Amino acid sequence: MGGHHHHDHGRDGHAHDGGHHHSHGHGHAHAPANFDSAFAIGIALNIAYVLAEGGAGLWTGSVALLADAGHNLSDVLGLAVAWGGATLARSAPTKRFTYGLKGSTILAALANALFLLVALGAIVMEAVQRFDDPPVVAGLTVSIVAGIGIAINAATAWLFARGRKGDINIRGAYLHMVSDAAVSAGVVLAGIAIWATGIGWIDPLVSLVIAAIILWQTWGLLRETVEMSLAAVPRAIDYDAVTAALQGLPGVARVHDLHIWPMSTTEPVLTAHLVIPGGYPGDGFLATARAMLHDRFGIGHATLQVETGGDCGGC
Repeated sequence: MGGHHHHDHGRDGHAHDGGHHHSHGHGHAHAPANFDSAFAIGIALNIAYVLAEGGAGLWTGSVALLADAGHNLSDVLGLAVAWGGATLARSAPTKRFTYGLKGSTILAALANALFLLVALGAIVMEAVQRFDDPPVVAGLTVSIVAGIGIAINAATAWLFARGRKGDINIRGAYLHMVSDAAVSAGVVLAGIAIWATGIGWIDPLVSLVIAAIILWQTWGLLRETVEMSLAAVPRAIDYDAVTAALQGLPGVARVHDLHIWPMSTTEPVLTAHLVIPGGYPGDGFLATARAMLHDRFGIGHATLQVETGGDCGGC
């Protein structure tokens, strides 16, 4: 009897969650969607800039400009990956992918963190080579073109600035842009400094300093995306506080098997077993509990299993 009883609640909880998840899904579906225009504008700006810069590089015979154009092409890739992740995440659930493809945002953020590290390696390698063989003073043309690059990357970064706190996938795109603006700024400043002093090694030195700053930022991104891939409790949620909140619900004697993990970079999921000796508390209790988890902790998907504690066995 006990087993059957418990199964029934599981099913009931799920049926409810399906309905609730729907109403909630609408609230959330709009949040990531409005970055579509930001991605489109960012990609268009960067492609236009890469073409212009590449053309200028070929025309002036500047290797520096061609290298920078190649570097900006990696931005287009980074933006495309983040956008792809955000778009896939909006696909409808299927019988095979019952959460839809929401986890794509986690994979995209992870890919962007890795891209940034690869780009860093390239910057450092180039800088080290330039210590040996300091570049010819960057002409005015190079500084002007790099200056336009700062403006374009800064503008694109600004498009994503508002989303970077709440969504690590957006933060990956944002960091890509900011790091590029910083690299271009370094090129311009180093060019001016070399022109003024004639000291060639200023250029690679500035590159290394910028690389160190980007590494520091990227490391955080990489750590957090790896945590998400391993289903860690999202950093914004305090596990103990959630446990206390569930234990504080009327009639709950104990909470066990509490799991909280990110389904996407913006949506956490929770499952928990609640021991309620007084017996099944009714659907209203479940609705209240889920509303509390949503309002206090931002958890929109919760499945709660009610147990009476009689046949709890090992727990």
